[in-house]
Amino acid sequence: MSKIWDAIIIGGGAAGLFCAGVAGQRGKKILVLDHSDSLGEKIRISGGGRCNFTNLHCSPANFLSLNPHFAKSALARYPSTEFIKLVQSYRIAYHEKHQGQLFCDDSAMQIIEMLLGECAKGGVEIRHPVKVDSISGKAGDWLIHTSAGNERTKSVVMATGGLPVPAIGATAYALDIAKQFELQVVEPRPALVPLSFTSSEFEGLNELAGLSLPVRIAAGSKGNRYGACRFNEDLLLTHKGLSGPAVLQAGSYWAEGEAIHVDWLGAVEANGRFNCDELFSNEENRLKLTENILASVMPLRLAKVFAEQKNLLGKKWAEVSKKDRQALKELITNWSVKPAGTLGWKKAEVMLGGVDTKELDGQTMMARKHPGLYFIGECVDVTGHLGGHNFQWAWASGFACAQSL
Repeated sequence: MSKIWDAIIIGGGAAGLFCAGVAGQRGKKILVLDHSDSLGEKIRISGGGRCNFTNLHCSPANFLSLNPHFAKSALARYPSTEFIKLVQSYRIAYHEKHQGQLFCDDSAMQIIEMLLGECAKGGVEIRHPVKVDSISGKAGDWLIHTSAGNERTKSVVMATGGLPVPAIGATAYALDIAKQFELQVVEPRPALVPLSFTSSEFEGLNELAGLSLPVRIAAGSKGNRYGACRFNEDLLLTHKGLSGPAVLQAGSYWAEGEAIHVDWLGAVEANGRFNCDELFSNEENRLKLTENILASVMPLRLAKVFAEQKNLLGKKWAEVSKKDRQALKELITNWSVKPAGTLGWKKAEVMLGGVDTKELDGQTMMARKHPGLYFIGECVDVTGHLGGHNFQWAWASGFACAQSL
């Protein structure tokens, strides 16, 4: 108890370790506490074990928040180009996979080792597994009660993440602390998560599990918490419903009771390979079977399902009336279905909601009501799109915090 830390960071994940390394190298005395046996578990399992550590095109437009302007300052002060320089300085090989998404060539463990290396450079002390029992105090004099004893600190940084993947120790501890200090919390819910359906809503498609194709998907509305969205991404049919990047993205905007809308040809049309109207009006197709016409732009198994739903399976195009052609086109380009729900925290990649940004200073990530109490990373009501954006928020918010400690 004789030592007073400049900051104690609770949480040894992406945001916490990065913040610690930056602050330590600024000459601050930093202690990181984490309840897990292994640090950075969410980093380790991300990106199929290769960690999608940032995105070349990351911008405030890639984030959901009740205050869409909140993330601008941190993202501007520490853009993805800066983290890429850090990765390069450690000679970590990486590649761009899709739409600016950057992955390690070898292993996500390289990112964890890099963060620990940065902490070592800054003389950061890391203790784990250590359970934090309580936090008390005020600006400049905080007391942290832990399973390994008590510690005093000038500042406390909450970096314990969100609720997804409880199997690796995810908790709502940061939100509990926010509530303890009477800070508003936006109700959390799973994000970047597959959607489930009842059998009646999913008729015919539940037998196509494993099928993937690019689509245009829309969800949400102006009246929703985070508005509406439209994405061109890959959709995956599963035994329980829909998944894949398209659905994970749309699921962040979807609200219970609403429908999602899928244009099964939208993504193909967007790349200029064909025109949807021409497909349904081309008289050169007169002698072709309906499902074979559709199969020119989508998997045959899916084409047969749509043809069967309109009683057109096995019919030549010349036998299909103008009305039935229009109905088939409407089914395929504006397929509307109401999900029964999501697959929950076990399957979610990130958390929507968190500490209300109205309670925090966007320049420093500090609670306005409680100087010296900070919240960074996933526990804040800032949630990124799929593709490395959430890691970039961890780096950016951690950097902003570290600069003010």
